[in-house]
Amino acid sequence: MILRKTKIMAPHLIIGNKNYSSWSFRPWIAMKATGIAFEETVISLEAKDFKARILDLSGAGKVPVLLDGDIRVWESLAILEYLAENFPAARLWPEGAAARAQARAVASEMHAGFAPLRRQLPMNMWRPVKARALDAEAAANVARIDEIFSVCLTKSGGPFLFGSFGAADAMFAPVVSRFHTYAVDVSAAARGYMNAVMALPAWHEWRAAALREPWVLEHDEVDWPDVLKEKA
Repeated sequence: MILRKTKIMAPHLIIGNKNYSSWSFRPWIAMKATGIAFEETVISLEAKDFKARILDLSGAGKVPVLLDGDIRVWESLAILEYLAENFPAARLWPEGAAARAQARAVASEMHAGFAPLRRQLPMNMWRPVKARALDAEAAANVARIDEIFSVCLTKSGGPFLFGSFGAADAMFAPVVSRFHTYAVDVSAAARGYMNAVMALPAWHEWRAAALREPWVLEHDEVDWPDVLKEKA
């Protein structure tokens, strides 16, 4: 367990469906993989009281939200930055200035970009591995992400983007899920990186919980009206 600068109550992470909520997955796996203790609450994205409950915590009305005493932090990347400040022993960002700058750059690129890929390949943890055709824009997104993986891994030596698992890996964890679920063709370097991420105990814990969820969100099921679902 990673201790923070000052010992107070553990933070509380409010997240959406584990099967679909890519933004929720990012801070969750960052905390789990680096040993930051926290509590969690899952609220289905289509729950009737979703907006009311989340608006009480964040004006953005979206998940994830991190509650830490009187502090409220929303947006995945902002949560990761907050955690890096308060749990420095977790080493969410690389120590070297150059590597840290690169890690923040690729994390921000992931945060702000790749909309075509997001639309065509929504995160769906329980869908059996099955290829889906990509249009030119989504294919370009895949090529750029593959390039990011390859460049970072060449510099760091792996197994993660900057050596040990950190914030940049957490930002790309949903992409790893997408690439796996939709059998996206990637380089050997990217495939090795994906295997390292998917071997994490935190990954298996999240996925097992996703497979047990009862909620089905039609707009995230690309095979609708069929719901292809692996057994828990």
